[in-house]
Amino acid sequence: EGALMLEFKGQPLAIPGQGVAYYLGLNLDNFQREIEVYAPRRKGAIGVNPEQAFNRMDIRPAGIFSIQQDFDSKYMIVPISFAREVLGYKGELSSVEIALNEGTDMVKVQSGIRQLLGNNFEVKNRFEQQEVLYRIMRTEKWAIFMILGFILFIATFNVIGSLSMLIIDKRKDIAVLYSMGADHKLIRKIFLTEGMMVSFSGAITGMILGALVCLIQQQFGLVKINTEGGSFLIEAYPVLMQAMDFLYIFLIVSAIGIIAAWLPVRNAGRTGSLPATLHSR
Repeated sequence: EGALMLEFKGQPLAIPGQGVAYYLGLNLDNFQREIEVYAPRRKGAIGVNPEQAFNRMDIRPAGIFSIQQDFDSKYMIVPISFAREVLGYKGELSSVEIALNEGTDMVKVQSGIRQLLGNNFEVKNRFEQQEVLYRIMRTEKWAIFMILGFILFIATFNVIGSLSMLIIDKRKDIAVLYSMGADHKLIRKIFLTEGMMVSFSGAITGMILGALVCLIQQQFGLVKINTEGGSFLIEAYPVLMQAMDFLYIFLIVSAIGIIAAWLPVRNAGRTGSLPATLHSR
């Protein structure tokens, strides 16, 4: 909202966040109203008057930015000359942000800058600057992964039940295979292969469908963050597919599938009712 400029005819202008503008009751239509900025003096003696302990400057708002609530309620963009004067700095900088071109190795650049500046400066990438936020996101990711893994573990009882019923239903066929010279290892291998085929086909099909859903979300953004156009830079939930995630999913599904297939078939072919089964045929 407003204009994205920090200076007009030599006068500094400010661009406060939407939350800051709301708390201060700013109205861009009233250009005569100024924002009073106070900052404690860094040097000098403090007199009896408390106001002498602060630097005070006025600045007019030119626009209002809106990114997300954490930034909108804390920050106001001003010219660096204005910030230096009100904060009592001359040529110092509290921080410098560097934007990298697409495809640049962030870790390599960070390591090079750290070696250049030494130990007296902190060099942080975008993830380290928001370390708590990204740690929470990673924790949520693994928590969801574990919950879905538990749901998958519960669902494997369907595979166990289906294989158990298949073994019972094919008992006569097992007896025929025995009469043809098959041993219990071959019988067990047949049903184990059946169970693993079910598990692997389900895993591959699920990953393909999941990848399609992610691609659709990336291209069309079907799941919106705020359909009414809030204070977010993006409208749809961002999705990033990582090869390691697919690998972890496949390994977990495969492991659970092998266990689910092994449990019902471990004693397949070892039935004490084999003679009766042969006689019934």
